[in-house]
Amino acid sequence: MHVFPKDTDHADAAQAPPGPVAAADLRSVMGRFATGVVVITVGDEHVHGMTANAFGSVSLDPPLVHCCIAHTAVMHEALAGSGRFGVSVMSADQESVARYFADRSRPLGAAQFDVVDWTPGRRTGAPLLTGALAWLECEVVDVHAAGDHSLFLGRVLSCEPGDGDRALLFYQGLFHRVVPG
Repeated sequence: MHVFPKDTDHADAAQAPPGPVAAADLRSVMGRFATGVVVITVGDEHVHGMTANAFGSVSLDPPLVHCCIAHTAVMHEALAGSGRFGVSVMSADQESVARYFADRSRPLGAAQFDVVDWTPGRRTGAPLLTGALAWLECEVVDVHAAGDHSLFLGRVLSCEPGDGDRALLFYQGLFHRVVPG
């Protein structure tokens, strides 16, 4: 069954040739999809952190997650080189942390973690950020080229919930807080 927006001529829509989708249009439309916010981290000699919202669960059996990383991002090379990563799910109180790891002018390497509290993951050595809603440690099992990004598929090695229940979301280009009702 096809559902068309109001004022759409069904015959014209079915016969219209597919045209290119403008990047600005896609960004605007996808901005209407609220996402969680995570900081993805890599440890060891490839140490790096990056805020992301293109992250999600893929499978419970086997336990798999995905993250999408731009080919031009420092994280792309770090993650490809390490093959292991940590994920800290940001709480509503961690907007400043999310903004920090999204700031391209922050220091690189281990120095970027000097201003945040963290602990090394037991399975990966990746920094796991204190105060997060949850943490995961993962091993890259597959990588797929996807336009200007790569989709990294990670097998979950460990996961642990934090104490909080207030989430940080990203919606229409802005951070929002979710407080359970």
